Amino acid sequence: MSRANRSPFSLEERGTAGPVPAGAHRGPGQQGTSHRARGTGSSGAGADAPARAVTRTLTTDPLGGTVRRTVLPSGLRVLTEAIPAMRSVSFGIWVGIGSRDETGSLSGVSHFLEHLLFKGTRKRSALEISAQIEAVGGETNAFTTKEYTCYYARVLDADLPLAIDVMCDLVADSVLDPADVETERGVILEEIAMHDDEPGDEVHDLFAQAIYGDHPLGRLISGTEETITPMTRRQIQGFYRRRYTPPTIVIAAAGNLDHTTVVKQVRQALRGTPLDTEPAQPGTPRPAGTPVRTLPARTLVERKDTEQAHVVLGCPAIDRLDERRFALGVLNNVLGGGMSSRLFQEIREQRGLAYSVYSYASQYADSGVFAVYAGCAPGKVDEVLELVRAGLAEVAAHGITETELARGKGMAKGSYVLGLEDTGSRMSRLAKGELLYGDLLSVDELLARVDAVTAEEVNTLAAELLARPMSLAVVGPFGEGDFADVEPA
Repeated sequence: MSRANRSPFSLEERGTAGPVPAGAHRGPGQQGTSHRARGTGSSGAGADAPARAVTRTLTTDPLGGTVRRTVLPSGLRVLTEAIPAMRSVSFGIWVGIGSRDETGSLSGVSHFLEHLLFKGTRKRSALEISAQIEAVGGETNAFTTKEYTCYYARVLDADLPLAIDVMCDLVADSVLDPADVETERGVILEEIAMHDDEPGDEVHDLFAQAIYGDHPLGRLISGTEETITPMTRRQIQGFYRRRYTPPTIVIAAAGNLDHTTVVKQVRQALRGTPLDTEPAQPGTPRPAGTPVRTLPARTLVERKDTEQAHVVLGCPAIDRLDERRFALGVLNNVLGGGMSSRLFQEIREQRGLAYSVYSYASQYADSGVFAVYAGCAPGKVDEVLELVRAGLAEVAAHGITETELARGKGMAKGSYVLGLEDTGSRMSRLAKGELLYGDLLSVDELLARVDAVTAEEVNTLAAELLARPMSLAVVGPFGEGDFADVEPA
């Protein structure tokens, strides 16, 4: 039900509809489509699989509570952060399967499945799923990204047992009724049509296509009318049972809770479901492998009679585990990460050419992008693009100042810490650390990594990254030929 990602400091990912989960912010990137696939590492059963649950304490954070991790015999992982001062709890079930794990003919199946899991189980109807949580003042939602899917609930601490039971039930034991498949097919086709009416979102998908082409990272998370219309219940069911296995799943919770009690309640909720399986090793983070092949820089234009032109200019960047990701986060802040950034000041504040202009960085396991977005009057698009290119070239050639370095680092640290002031963001931090990185940096460790970034590191990265040929995506009242004279060198 929401959309998602951007920099190495963000907590959530961008999607195609609905409210964005706690911690999300405007810069798009690793896109996510919300509520309403291939594995992520080793998950084989065998003699080495644990016969009993294994629990250990990961951190005791001065800015939070105690973080503990339990690996169940099935390979499913449970992480919690106990924060006694809170009166709420956020509970999430994260599956390391997303749209990049789909075949071309099944494009959109992860998102389709995300919708369907809320439609009823052997124990509950769709109405009972929503009514039971809403009756205690709680909320549920979900979102799909290119590399994982998340289902989550936020409730009062006293109602956590209910949230655990409901969320585990819907993820583990959905019936995928044929009538519901047809109903949700119509809903998703409407969602796709609605997305087509949002050029400010559509341009980011067009940019992904410009960079990745037919690779799954270049496809729409929602799928298309051509893939969703013929998709059958049997195909969705097969994907569900093949991909949603305990080793691919991380359960995370943060708030006023007791870890041992949460683990006990999770095991009870999953007993007798398809996720109550034989012993297996837990999954590992999606391997980087061979870097994703990206396409030569090119321009894609989607002609639409809009009042504004929407443009994204960018290039392939670094992957999620690249040690330079902290330097990239600082560089992003300096270039287009806020109202004091170079591009915002030049294009909006000094010249008044665009209402919205920002840069963003997105990382995947084996790839990444850096890009700048601007929305402006069609008649001003050439001038805006010229200023963006000049701004990037200036930093590539001459780097950033010490003052900008300090400001960029301060923005990164402040954004991260302030984003942890609710249980949803803390829950996301646990799950993403486990699922994506295989490690959980404490707040102090992460702030130290940002503090350690030097001007030389940022400038070296800028010289390498910003001098690359740039792809351009445009949505507005233009044709392909309108940008022939501004093709990247």
